[in-house]
Amino acid sequence: MSEQQHLFRCVLAIIIASFLWGTTGTAASFAPDVSPLAIGAVATGGGGFLMLLKSSGPLLRQRGLLFSQFKYIFWGGLSVAVYPLAFYSSMRLAGVAIGTVISIASAPCFAVLMERFINGRPVTAKWMLSFLLGFAGILCLVMAKPHAETAVAGDQREWGILLGLLAGLTYAAYSWTGKSMIVNCVRSDVAMAVQFGVASCLLLPSLFFTGDNLLASSGNITVALYMAFIPMFGGYLLFGYGLQKIDASIATLITLLEPVVATLLAVWMLSERFSLTGWVGIGLIAGCIAVQMVKGGRKAKRRRHAEVLQSDPQ
Repeated sequence: MSEQQHLFRCVLAIIIASFLWGTTGTAASFAPDVSPLAIGAVATGGGGFLMLLKSSGPLLRQRGLLFSQFKYIFWGGLSVAVYPLAFYSSMRLAGVAIGTVISIASAPCFAVLMERFINGRPVTAKWMLSFLLGFAGILCLVMAKPHAETAVAGDQREWGILLGLLAGLTYAAYSWTGKSMIVNCVRSDVAMAVQFGVASCLLLPSLFFTGDNLLASSGNITVALYMAFIPMFGGYLLFGYGLQKIDASIATLITLLEPVVATLLAVWMLSERFSLTGWVGIGLIAGCIAVQMVKGGRKAKRRRHAEVLQSDPQ
């Protein structure tokens, strides 16, 4: 497989993961009697347990290498554990669309700050252009959110926004730690599995206190199984694969697709209204991702051409 093909597959994997994650808010709304803390615990904790089972062989083979990555595993696992609690609480307090939008929109900013101040990596003009398009798109999506019967109280909205920012920070953190482990020769599936495995140990026991209604109906059980198997287990395996070739700051930009999916599902399945402003926002986010795909492909092509010239003695 050529480098360009691998890069394309990595981008595609993150795009598919974003679509899967975009369904979580709507799926959680079908279990209204289950607390957001329980939803987060069963989704992330269950998905992490499945990842550990799937990657147990490679994980054991790389156990020596993993000991040297302890700080990444610790902070990544802690971030994974905090993320769903903040994310689902944000959606419950601020609404599905706004909670998802704030959580995901803030993550690229946090990710690029980590790469800048920890890795010393400069912020590129391409990233800035892509982020500005994505940020403008997110603002349009927020403006398209109805303020009638679906609006929430002001104080609840403020707490929801703060929790959304915390979710964005922790999302960026475990994306960055996962990428750091992959750079240090840890397999992508193992890098995701160990972080989510740590989170599982922290989250699953909390179900004894928060999961009162989790098994109360077949609908609640279906939501729990869907969240653990599809967006968490499947989505994060795809995300880890994508991090092989894509920086965390760029990966989190691509996942701005998630609030687009979440918003459209909220309109379609939850009967939330949508305006022309929202469609403009979707177009801007599409432009944000197009910048990364088109420009990234050309840059990779130029880099490969330069490498060929350098290796040619003539």
